[in-house]
Amino acid sequence: MSDDSQKTAAPGIPAEEHKEPSFWLPLVAIILGTFVSVLSSSLVNVALPKLSTVFGVPTSTIQWVVTGFMLASAVVIPASGFLATRLGSKKVLVWSVIGFTIGSLLCGLAWNDSSLIAFRIFQGLTGGFIMPVGMAVIYTIVPRKQIGLAMGIWGVAAMVAPALGPTLGGYLIQYYSWRTLFLLNVPIGVIAAVACFFLLKESPVNKNLKFDVWGAVFSVTFFGTLLLALSKGQTEGWTSLYIVSLFFISVVSLALLLWVELTTKSPLLNLKIFKDIKFSASVLTAGLIMMAMMGGTFLMPIYLQNVQNMTALDAGILLLPQSVAMALMMPISGKLVEKLGIVPISVIGLLILGVTTYELHSLTADTSHLWINVVLTIRGFGIGLCMMPISTVGMADIPKEQIQDASPLSNVFRQVMASMGIAVLTTIMSSRQYLHYFRISENVPSTSEPASQYMSAITGALAQGGVDAATASGGAAMYLAGLMQKEAMVRSIADTFYISALPAFICIPLVFLLRSKKKKKEQPAEQPAPVSEEAAAPAVAGRPVKVAETVEA
Repeated sequence: MSDDSQKTAAPGIPAEEHKEPSFWLPLVAIILGTFVSVLSSSLVNVALPKLSTVFGVPTSTIQWVVTGFMLASAVVIPASGFLATRLGSKKVLVWSVIGFTIGSLLCGLAWNDSSLIAFRIFQGLTGGFIMPVGMAVIYTIVPRKQIGLAMGIWGVAAMVAPALGPTLGGYLIQYYSWRTLFLLNVPIGVIAAVACFFLLKESPVNKNLKFDVWGAVFSVTFFGTLLLALSKGQTEGWTSLYIVSLFFISVVSLALLLWVELTTKSPLLNLKIFKDIKFSASVLTAGLIMMAMMGGTFLMPIYLQNVQNMTALDAGILLLPQSVAMALMMPISGKLVEKLGIVPISVIGLLILGVTTYELHSLTADTSHLWINVVLTIRGFGIGLCMMPISTVGMADIPKEQIQDASPLSNVFRQVMASMGIAVLTTIMSSRQYLHYFRISENVPSTSEPASQYMSAITGALAQGGVDAATASGGAAMYLAGLMQKEAMVRSIADTFYISALPAFICIPLVFLLRSKKKKKEQPAEQPAPVSEEAAAPAVAGRPVKVAETVEA
C-alpha cells in the first residue's frame, strides 16, 4: 500500500509543478523548427507559375521544385528514428534545421531550374528530419492527458505558415524577386536552430544500435523509383522502357524492403507497429487526406494565375481565408473530439473536404472569385476539422518506447502520399489538357462559320491598329488557338479536382476503425482504484472495505 501511494503521489505533484514548464519550452523550439519547414513549402507553391515563366520550363518540370523536396524528405524520414536513438533527438533536430537553412540559402542563389531543383532536394534531405523527430519529442515529453492540447497548439503553429505562405509568397514575387522566397527562411532558420539548441534537452542515446543498411537502400530505392515513375510517366510514356523499368524496380525493392524489415532485429522501419489497427487506419487516412488536400494546394495557384491572369499576390490573398480556416479549426477540433468522439467529427470534416473539392470541378475560365473564396474557406474548415484529430488518435495509443519507430512511419507515409498526389495530379492534368485541346480543335475547325466570324473580327481590330493583313490574320489565328488552350487547361484542372475529391470519400469507412480502442482507454481509467485491493472479487466494494479497515483501526 505504501509503495502504491508513493507511485501515485510522486507523479502527481511534479507532473503539475515541474513537467508543464519543462515541456512548454521545448514545444516552442519544435514549433519554430516546424514553422520554417512548412513556410518554405507554402511559399514555393504559389510561385510555381512564376518560376515556370522565369526559367522557361513547363509545369511538369518546375513541379519538381515541390516534388523533389518532398521526395527527398520522404527518403530520409525512415532514418530519423535510428538517428534520434543513436545521436539524440536534440542533435538531429538542431543539425536538421541548420541543414535546411543552408539549403534555403543555396536555393536563393540558384542560377537555373536544374540548380534550384538540386538545392531543393538538398534542402529536403537535410530538413526532412524536422517533422518526424519534432513529433516524436512532443509525444515523448508531453503527458498523455495533455497531448491533445500540445498537438493542437503545434497544429495551429504548423498551419500559420500555410496561412501566411501564399499571401507572403505572392507579395514577394510581385514586388521583389523569387529569390526572396528562399532567403526569407535564412533568419527564421537561424532563430529556430538557436531555440532548439538552448530549449531542448538531450534524450537518452543508444550508441550500440546498428544501422539497417539494407533497409535504407531498399527504402530509398522504392520511394525514389516509384515517385520518379509517377512524375515522368506522362512525358516519357507509361509504356516506355524507362517507366516500366522504374515500376519494376520499385515493386522488387518494396518486396525486399518488407522482407528485410520483418526479419532483421533492428529494422530501420519497424513495420510491426502496423499490427495496431488504430494506428494503421490513422496513418492511411491521414495520407489520403494529404492527397485530397494537395489538389487545392497545387492546382488552385496554377488556375488563378494561368487562367484568370491574377498576380501571385492576388492569388495568395484569395487563398488566405482557406488557410486561416484550417488554423482556426485545429484547436477547436480537439475539443469537439473530446465531447463528441473521433468518428462524427472526422466524418463531417471528410464530407466537407470531399464535397467542396468535388464542387471545384465546375470551374470555368470566368468563375467568380467570391464563389471560389467561399468554397475554399469551407474546404479549409473541413480539413482543419479532420486532419489533426485523425493524425493524433493513431499515435496516442503507441507506447512511449515505440514513438521513435511510429513517428517516422507516420511521417514518411504522409510525405510519400503527398508527393504521389502531386505527381498523379500533374499527370492527370497534362493528359486531360491534351485530350480536351484535341476535342476542342475537332469541334471548332477553322472553316466553321463562328470561327471565321471571330477571326474576322480580331483581324479587323488588328488592322485598325495599323497591322498589315497577313500579320493580322496570323495574330487572330494565334489568339483563337490561345483561347482554345486556355479552355483546355480549365477543363483539365476541373477534371483533376474531380479526381482529387475521391480520397476524401474513401477515408470515411476507415474512420470507423479509429474508435476500436476507445473503449479500451476507458477501462484502464476505472481499474487503477481496485488495483491495490488484494482480491479481485470484492473490487466493487473497495471503498466500503477501506472504511471498515479504518473503523477497525
